[in-house]
Amino acid sequence: MASLARWCYRRKWVVILLWLLAFVLLGASSGALGDKYANVFDLKDTDSSKALRLMEDAFPDASGEQDTVVWRVDKGSVRDTAVQQKMTATLKNVEKVADVGEIASPYTKAGAPQISKDGRTAYARVTFTKMGNELEKEQMQDLVDTARAAAGDGLKVEVGGNAVQLAEEPPQHLSEMVGIAAAAIVLFLAFGSLFGMLLPIVTAIFGVGMGVSSIVLLSHAMDVADVSPLLASLVGLGVGIDYALFIVTRHRKGILRGRTPEDSAVQAVNTSGRAVLFAGGTVCIALLGMFAMDLTFLNGVAIAAALTVVLTVAASVTLLPAMLGVLGVRVLSRRQRRKLAANGPESEEATGAAARWSTFVQRHPRVLAAAAVVVMLALAVPTLSLRLGSSDQGNNPSSTTTRKAYDLLGSGFGPGFNGPLQVVAEVPNADARAALDKLVTEVTKTEGVAQVVPVPLPPGAKTAIVNVVPTTDPQSEKTSKLVDRLRDDVIPAAQKGTSLQAHVGGQTAIFKDFATTLMGKLPLFIGIIVALGFVLLLIAFRSLLVPLTAAAMNLIAAAASFGVLVAIFQWGWGAELLGAGREGPIEAFLPVIMLSLLFGLSMDYQVFLVSRMHEEWVHTRDNVRAVRVGLAETTRVINCAAVIMICVFGAFLLSGQRVMAMFGVGLAGAVALDAFILRTVLVPSLMHMFGKSNWWLPTWLDKRLPHFAVEPAEDSAADVPLPASAGPVISGTVRDSEGAPVAGAALTLVSSGGRQLGKVVADKAGGYVLPAPAPGSYVLVATSPSLGAKSTNVSVADGPTRLDLDLDLESV
Repeated sequence: MASLARWCYRRKWVVILLWLLAFVLLGASSGALGDKYANVFDLKDTDSSKALRLMEDAFPDASGEQDTVVWRVDKGSVRDTAVQQKMTATLKNVEKVADVGEIASPYTKAGAPQISKDGRTAYARVTFTKMGNELEKEQMQDLVDTARAAAGDGLKVEVGGNAVQLAEEPPQHLSEMVGIAAAAIVLFLAFGSLFGMLLPIVTAIFGVGMGVSSIVLLSHAMDVADVSPLLASLVGLGVGIDYALFIVTRHRKGILRGRTPEDSAVQAVNTSGRAVLFAGGTVCIALLGMFAMDLTFLNGVAIAAALTVVLTVAASVTLLPAMLGVLGVRVLSRRQRRKLAANGPESEEATGAAARWSTFVQRHPRVLAAAAVVVMLALAVPTLSLRLGSSDQGNNPSSTTTRKAYDLLGSGFGPGFNGPLQVVAEVPNADARAALDKLVTEVTKTEGVAQVVPVPLPPGAKTAIVNVVPTTDPQSEKTSKLVDRLRDDVIPAAQKGTSLQAHVGGQTAIFKDFATTLMGKLPLFIGIIVALGFVLLLIAFRSLLVPLTAAAMNLIAAAASFGVLVAIFQWGWGAELLGAGREGPIEAFLPVIMLSLLFGLSMDYQVFLVSRMHEEWVHTRDNVRAVRVGLAETTRVINCAAVIMICVFGAFLLSGQRVMAMFGVGLAGAVALDAFILRTVLVPSLMHMFGKSNWWLPTWLDKRLPHFAVEPAEDSAADVPLPASAGPVISGTVRDSEGAPVAGAALTLVSSGGRQLGKVVADKAGGYVLPAPAPGSYVLVATSPSLGAKSTNVSVADGPTRLDLDLDLESV
């Protein structure tokens, strides 16, 4: 990492030019090709998927987006001459809108069923010549304006349909721009420097921009859901800004403590950058864990989001050090530069509010841990009533035309009209057709059925369709129970002894099967991502308690965040105020995607917090100091990173999509709980309570695990410059009990009062050079991951001091 960082720093303009070139080429390619997003709910062997395949085989030419113009009169009937003339003329105008193919009017013989029984509500089907993803927002706005122009004098006119929602969406990329603007404000307040503020944002924009362009190209090679680019932007901006923030913070700290800008940038990438690689890897692993669900819809989402995370990580460890090379010391604010010039390097000890909070946690771990657990459990209670399903236009904000059209159809034709079920049957012979007639009769008598409409069977047809309108709306539990009743009781009884094969399909049944399939596989998915996280942290920190604690924290954070989602979106607490529309079920696929992201983001904070604690533990073997120093030095940056993520995720309430609003609220809430309660309060409190057990690992397991340093010590012996003046210097060689040099041993110089004064890593020959601040008595601690630790009292006079240290296991 150090070599890569130094190369990028010194060849800054080459690196920046390469990133610009890649950014432009990817953007131009995706713009030229366009996207081919596809929401493929491939539910293998489910009843609704069998029904869908039968319909596709029987009606292969059925295509084109279908939307609905709905009107209702306050008094009289929609058949009144004035209303009929007005709406007939309006429908002719609608037919002139670009890409409108045909309109099925209720004022024809075939359209009679499109008028409600009370005569006050009617609708017209508008069929386009293109699919919904090929239509433009301007066309949909033209359609809405043309249709609603007829409203007035007791006549209400609204437009519903998936494509119509395009007209209701806010300006494209509004949520991303608001999130970036909010992040910029937070960064400027944290850094006090315009350039310091811009670095994380520019890094994230490059990563996310190239990620979204890559997703567009990816959609030509595989099925990618249309929600993928927005979700990838949400994740990419959050982690991209945060990853760059961690590196820039470490870099600024290095300059303030006396390093040159180049050495500081190299050290920042070699330490925090290494943690970024590890954290980004965990996010990608968690996302790709969605493949365990074996669902095409989720596979595309997983690859799209993981690809964006990879690009943001790449930008953080290559583009960012190049930009640091351009800025030099200007990454600091003017006030910091003046202070550095006047007072010299600052102390390495953490000070301020973060240090005071860390000391407070050290003194009251049990009380704080208990309070944190109570808060998290209270927030998790609503999760017990979690109900999965799918949003429809009935969940849109009450001010939208799609919601008004939905409500008009529901009041005129019954709540189940907005989500009819479709019984699709194979009728190969007369015996099966007779059984179908019997089935229609039985379905009509079934509790929860408002209307049964068999589609006329053409001569020689082998597939029949029966539309079943429930008495309840599509999201109701009663509708879900009706689907089960038809599948388990009514249809099997009608099929018995015949060649009839019938299946319950339609959008409502498809989403029910989707939710059931996901819930069945969710325990396996959770087990996989928790196990992967445990193994990764076990290898990184060589401890059993650290990964166990992290796994528990991840599950607690997930439960609490889902509790917040259930309260807002399912129970409706404040949903309208947030612009999230009416209460309804939680999206079926949301738990899987959110758990992946929550796992990855939680691991990020765990890695950044515990890696600093682990670094201190390796050097001092003092758990109390390790936890206190680690918390003090990471609290501010973790909280700042959390505020940025909350701003970015919260901005997705402006996306105009209920699904994205759920993701935004869920992830923003999870990050807030994770950063401000779990990592700042509960984790350090527990680590104080556990003591040295935090870092215990059986010897037999330690020997078998591969070695991977998440965040190595700050310097190597070769990188430590000798002081300009002939001040005290400690140098020597670290050897094992047999006299062989110990490469990579960490050496820490500690004052008699326990304050850390400097750190180095022994080179390949075991050699080290460590400047001392002044003549006096110190403690030198040498640590090797494989051999243990040993401390030695050192008396330093003017001039270099030569010291050889032998390490052995008994010294631990």
